[in-house]
Amino acid sequence: MTVTAEQPASQSQERQRALDFAAARRAMIDSQLRTSGVNQRFVLERMGAVAREEFVPASARGTAYMDRAIRLENGGFLPAPVFHGMMLEEAAPRADDVVVVVDGGSGYLAELVRPLVTSVETLDADSAAKGDVTQSGATLLLIDGAIEHLPAGLAGMLADGGRVVTGLVERGVTRLATGRKVAGSLGLLPLAETGIPRLGQFDKPVGWTF
Repeated sequence: MTVTAEQPASQSQERQRALDFAAARRAMIDSQLRTSGVNQRFVLERMGAVAREEFVPASARGTAYMDRAIRLENGGFLPAPVFHGMMLEEAAPRADDVVVVVDGGSGYLAELVRPLVTSVETLDADSAAKGDVTQSGATLLLIDGAIEHLPAGLAGMLADGGRVVTGLVERGVTRLATGRKVAGSLGLLPLAETGIPRLGQFDKPVGWTF
């Protein structure tokens, strides 16, 4: 009888938590994304559908929808919602896109984009920075964090005409950045300044000066 009596209470608590998180997602959309100019319908739908709290440690679930990055147990970060919203708007994923996601440790970005495209391959930041990649012919590269430079091996995964959207570190300031591969060349254009966790694996090598 004790188990029978406790079960409905447990289910009720789970339902209430689900409702609370759903309300937090709606608040994230209204008070963070829309107020920052992120209004594309597909972005709001995906970020309203994917449970951000499932991609953070249990101890951080209660703050999963705050406007800040969350440290993960593996040492990575889940960036603030605005970064992902801006990234998806700039990337404008297409149904025929072959996407490579350099993951910041959470898996959240890949889940956001997966239903929108043909395929998604996820790379951890260490492998991507070292050039331990095998994919070729990707049409969209998404990097879930801020980098100082884009390694040639990673850029080589993109087909000609392929796009990249990433965070970029310049003189200590992080910005959203985008680029397109044309005739084998790929550069990054800094856009809006925003807080983005830095992926140290992509720091430029420190050179000696004399």
